[in-house]
Amino acid sequence: MSPSTDQQTKGPSVAFFALLIGFLGLGFAGYQGYQGFLLNDSRPVMSWLLGFSVWFSIGVGMLFIIMIWHVFGASWPIIIRRQLEHALAAFPYLALVFLPLFLIACFSNKPGLIWHWLDPEYILPGGQMVSEDVLYHSKEAFLNKGFFFYRVIGYFVVWCGMSAILRHCSFVQEKDPVLAWTHRAHNFSAAGLPLCAVVTTFAVFDFYMSLSYHWFSTMYGVWFFATSMRAGLAATVVICYFLSTRGHLKGLYNKAHRYDLGSLCFAFTVFWAYISFCQYFLIYNANIPEETFWYNIRELNANWEQNTWWLVGLWGLVAGYFLVPFFYLLFYKNKVTPHRFLFIAFWILAFHIIDLYYNILPSQTVADNVVGYVVNEFSITLADIAAIVGVGGVCVWAFLKSLPKAAPIPIRDPRINLSIHHHE
Repeated sequence: MSPSTDQQTKGPSVAFFALLIGFLGLGFAGYQGYQGFLLNDSRPVMSWLLGFSVWFSIGVGMLFIIMIWHVFGASWPIIIRRQLEHALAAFPYLALVFLPLFLIACFSNKPGLIWHWLDPEYILPGGQMVSEDVLYHSKEAFLNKGFFFYRVIGYFVVWCGMSAILRHCSFVQEKDPVLAWTHRAHNFSAAGLPLCAVVTTFAVFDFYMSLSYHWFSTMYGVWFFATSMRAGLAATVVICYFLSTRGHLKGLYNKAHRYDLGSLCFAFTVFWAYISFCQYFLIYNANIPEETFWYNIRELNANWEQNTWWLVGLWGLVAGYFLVPFFYLLFYKNKVTPHRFLFIAFWILAFHIIDLYYNILPSQTVADNVVGYVVNEFSITLADIAAIVGVGGVCVWAFLKSLPKAAPIPIRDPRINLSIHHHE
């Protein structure tokens, strides 16, 4: 089986359009970020980090999904798995997208613009510099520029390497139809799951938690795993919908596949809520200032009035990201009816972005007032939109360019018939 002629003729034009959109979006976001760098304004640069994070989290979620399916020898998602393997082609380009942030942190004259702890002379609320901060010195063995440099390189080596290995095992099996490739994918996934879990956890500590380096949470890596799995599953639903209505999954992707994907979406909705609530509850109950301040600035201004992040947490995360998908996915028809399932997939992706806003952007800026800082309010800028669309265009281009490299479904996988004829 090979991609249809219609797909082959339309593919390059769609891929070119996606790449063009990607370049335009990244160009605008990059210009805004450069102006922010010159003016020592971190907000436009954070837009670039946000755009990277949206698609990086989707990619990490898909990588974990593939490895979990391999480890458990799941037969029902075989026809779906190939689409996720194509999506993993975006990881090397995500590394390139992250490169400007890496260069600012490690080689510019403003290393503390994003991650303040990288600049010993950065002024913290209260007037002291990072180099004078007792809490920083207690974490300096981990939070230092040299170690950060090698850690970031190691992270992308693992993600890109695991993606390439899993794609290779699957694609080569089309030409060499032996069971050994299935076993190798299983074994690599069994080793890759704990490796990627550790690597992703430390990457999340570096990329996001250290934005407020005083704060710490041992559950933060699990939060990112949960939200990434939700995003990866939602993106899978979107891809399968379009490929089943006007692509090579037409007639193959059926109601049973949708039901199982919907059940996974429901399960990780509950898991995300459990992790997020437990983190909040434990920090609230312990009432340790080095922990509670992270939530305080997401609820209160310096004058102790509620800020806009409180509304984002209440309506965006509690209502939008948990309650709506939870009750929606309780109903069988909402999981198996294509357009209903597509709706909730887009809903989850939209509020996944809100979740990243909530975890990445709130910060304290030094100010001349009683508490010595102000909290930046929630805002969606043109640079945010451009970065998200720009990185997305590049990822879609990578996906489309990967499609001709293998058959639309893994026809040589020994369980392919079980997947094609999967039923409830």
